[in-house]
Amino acid sequence: MPKKETGEKTIRVTLVRSAIGYTKDQKKTVLALGLHRMHQTVEHKDNPALRGMIRKIVHLVQVEE
Repeated sequence: MPKKETGEKTIRVTLVRSAIGYTKDQKKTVLALGLHRMHQTVEHKDNPALRGMIRKIVHLVQVEE
């Protein structure tokens, strides 16, 4: 079922590197974004809190607007 366009911006986040070997807070941030497996993609509404989470793990994810 396609999403209805409501004018809200969404961000697509894909986990491209494993969080193994990184700090606990970075691992928890990956899980908080809903990413559990490699190459898994999730969509979130764009907001400052989400941008901060992405900035913390930018080396592990790929971001599309």
